[in-house]
Amino acid sequence: MTEILVRPARTADVKGIRDLLEPMVEQRVLLGKELVALYESVQEFVVAEADGQLIGCGALHVMWKSLGEIRTLMVHADWARRGVGSVLVDALEVRARELGLKRLFCLTFEVPFFTRHGFEPIGEKQVVSDEIYAQLLRSPDTGVAEFLELAHVKPNTLGNTRMLKTL
Repeated sequence: MTEILVRPARTADVKGIRDLLEPMVEQRVLLGKELVALYESVQEFVVAEADGQLIGCGALHVMWKSLGEIRTLMVHADWARRGVGSVLVDALEVRARELGLKRLFCLTFEVPFFTRHGFEPIGEKQVVSDEIYAQLLRSPDTGVAEFLELAHVKPNTLGNTRMLKTL
């Protein structure tokens, strides 16, 4: 059995992350990201590799004091359904706890996968106070807009489910 190594991403991994992302963008599962955006957020990513090959990645984006988002979680098709996504989520949750986060958000088509990891659909309910909501409205980040369910991101999120996990 091949050992899967999960580690923080490095700038040298960014092009590999983009290569993993491209098929998902073509299938309209994930939104595309400019290469510069991936470099700017590389510190948010963990990667999974096997035999020196990048086989998966995921990112943890801090949204607020106790709230983060798991985003850009993907696994190479050859490695799907072999536990890679689970080890990535586990690593991101460890990091979230280290940062002091209490809740994790995700926007996904993979509801059964995230349900197995303790996430629950939140529908349209607002899960932050009005004061925090007002502060989050100031963020230019698309993921935050998706969390808030703002109208300008709705066309890109049709069919996705908003989910939340309490750590």
